[in-house]
Amino acid sequence: MRILVLGATGYLGRHVAARLGALPGARILAAGRSPTAEFGVDLAADPVERLAKTLAAAAPDAVVNCAGATGGAPVTLAEANARGPAALCAALREAAPTARLVHLGSAAEYGPGVPGTPVTESAPARPVTLYGATKLAGTLAITTSALDGVVLRVGNPVGPGAPMASLPGRMAALLRSAGRDPGAVLRLGDLSAHRDLVDVRDVAEAVALAVAAPGQLPPVLNIGAGRAVAVRELVNSLARLAGFRGRLEESACGSARSAQVSWQCSDISVAARSLGWRPARTLDDALTALWSAAGERVP
Repeated sequence: MRILVLGATGYLGRHVAARLGALPGARILAAGRSPTAEFGVDLAADPVERLAKTLAAAAPDAVVNCAGATGGAPVTLAEANARGPAALCAALREAAPTARLVHLGSAAEYGPGVPGTPVTESAPARPVTLYGATKLAGTLAITTSALDGVVLRVGNPVGPGAPMASLPGRMAALLRSAGRDPGAVLRLGDLSAHRDLVDVRDVAEAVALAVAAPGQLPPVLNIGAGRAVAVRELVNSLARLAGFRGRLEESACGSARSAQVSWQCSDISVAARSLGWRPARTLDDALTALWSAAGERVP
């Protein structure tokens, strides 16, 4: 099975490509903007005609789209998260219409959740951030394409290799820098928001199951831990793992994104029924792997 992975060098993409490579008979074809990619692809900018030629050359049985942007200017978000999936669908219809398409969406597409109530795939999507809105546009491009496509709406992935743009990655770097100095003070924003924190390796497992699943899948599947955890708990757990002896100072001011969406949790029962998938790792597992990998990156 030839599986084209877009964004294979990114945080999610690296884990996804590694897991897909373990599928029997799988050949992973890396695609993206990296000079090391087997197929050069820029979903945000490449004309559909060029994308179609690339897809024809790759001749994939399945395509996994891990490419996208989590931050940046509005145009950057729109090009990567909305234009990219739409162009990919147009190119697939022309060059590989029978290939399965697995696209990584985001729980941010739902917008604010109701505390105590996990959100299902049938809930209205009401994003309140530009990131969530552009990811929703990408989802709609997939679900209205008439292709054999499925969108995995991922919660907040945590685990080895978490980037500095994410809170877990940033916290690991801060704690590594602070060491065990009892006089160290880390000043943080409001940590009261609750998030569905899922191990990135469990996300990769869900992708592998979606690629290999026989028959039609539901158009959207929630992929998360199925429980909401206070961001404060994540920070404190990582600090304990690090042996941090200093002080964490939390202010009332945090990111606008967290303030707008104070609670998120996904109902993952449809993924369990459709894919036979459940998260296999705990938050502690994810944080332990994150901390270990963060240490490996320090000279």
